[in-house]
Amino acid sequence: MPDCVARAFEAAIADAWRFVGQTAPNPAVGCTLLDEAGGVLMVAAHHRAGQLHAERLALEQAKQAGVFDRVHTAVVTLEPCNHTGRTRPCTEALLESPVKTVWIGCPDPNPHVAGGGAAALIKAGVTVRWLAESPNGADLAARCRALLAPFAMRMTQGRPWITVKQALDQQGSMVPPAGQTTFTTPASLRFAHALRRVTDLVITGTGTVVADNPSFTVRHVPDHAERRRTLVVCGQQAHVPASWLEQARTRFDVLFCPDLQGLPALLAETPALWAMVEAGPTLLAALRAQTMWDDWLTIRQDAQGADHFSVSTRRATTPLALFPEWARCAEE
Repeated sequence: MPDCVARAFEAAIADAWRFVGQTAPNPAVGCTLLDEAGGVLMVAAHHRAGQLHAERLALEQAKQAGVFDRVHTAVVTLEPCNHTGRTRPCTEALLESPVKTVWIGCPDPNPHVAGGGAAALIKAGVTVRWLAESPNGADLAARCRALLAPFAMRMTQGRPWITVKQALDQQGSMVPPAGQTTFTTPASLRFAHALRRVTDLVITGTGTVVADNPSFTVRHVPDHAERRRTLVVCGQQAHVPASWLEQARTRFDVLFCPDLQGLPALLAETPALWAMVEAGPTLLAALRAQTMWDDWLTIRQDAQGADHFSVSTRRATTPLALFPEWARCAEE
């Protein structure tokens, strides 16, 4: 893999990451267009469902910038689609362009269409290169898989990716000191709210609602504009204050799950790709006992008041790896 292609993948992943949390039910995808010498002409990403996919948006922007005729190579984090949904196939857009080579980060995880996009391009005479087959592409391929992981979970398991976030003090307690709502540092709060930003759905319990009166809004980092998420409350609706529920419904689509056994089916009915669990010890223990989670982020505070991050994951890769804080996370 040439250095210019590696840099193109870096740019495509970074741009796609900006829109994670608002593309569901579509995946977050990035695309970089290069000229024949490897120079970057355009970088674009899919913004939200119903809008242009990354490849088509990049090509349209190249036209607007007057560089369309110079496009030679397309670098995409996900195999271009070859079917018509809300938009036309991306393979058609690529075949209607001067593109000669397409580098692909991940195959489509949908078992019904996997490989179809690449095959259509090859059949039309376009050279297709797979990042995973490049000897120096392992790290970038892993990042593409991390970007795609929530969508892949939806396609293969029929439910969103589930991340548990748990904060503990130096004694292992989840209860903040009297008069405080948290005991983590400002940096950890930003991390937690950045995690909220990239997720489509929040899972909590009635006990947390009663004890904390939580808003579950994104506050310490900018949120996606006009973003409305789903909030799943495990327990009976009668067990939460009516005033809290009224406020929550102004910001979320609120669903109740009286029986935890029914949670996977309930999640499957939503369009969410990535779910975040913010709950108390009782619900967390139940989720752990039923292995109803994909990765588990623990923020622990030491005796000096510093926070330490650790992650347990049940999968080969985790989308948490795309956060800058991943460098500080110890894998368990």
